[in-house]
Amino acid sequence: MALRLLHQDSVISISYDYSNDWLYADWQAEQDDFSVQAGALKMLGLLRQERCRKVLNDNRRVQTIWSDASEWGGKVWFPLMAEAGLEYFAWVYSPNIYSRLSTDLTLAHTEKPVVMTFDNIDTASAWLRQV
Repeated sequence: MALRLLHQDSVISISYDYSNDWLYADWQAEQDDFSVQAGALKMLGLLRQERCRKVLNDNRRVQTIWSDASEWGGKVWFPLMAEAGLEYFAWVYSPNIYSRLSTDLTLAHTEKPVVMTFDNIDTASAWLRQV
């Protein structure tokens, strides 16, 4: 990945991958309802700024449950992302079972964009390149 860092804080780092023309979001270990919403809204703003239609969302470092934000993510945030131009979202699962549950709960509330989940980043990246 050829990355240009756009934002970094204790919750998330978001970069533009200019070789693949997508946003790369790397979420950090501790997440909760507030941090997930704040990081997601930062991603929305950067998606608009960079005019991307793809996101590689990396949860491999996430170690906590954040299910309180799942309905908001599926019903509010994903529709805003789609409205901003997002078409494809590759979501790399956390190895933490509770974080994975939070991801699955979010997707239960999501109608668009196209979201696929993966257990490793290489497979997620390969899929995102193909769509």
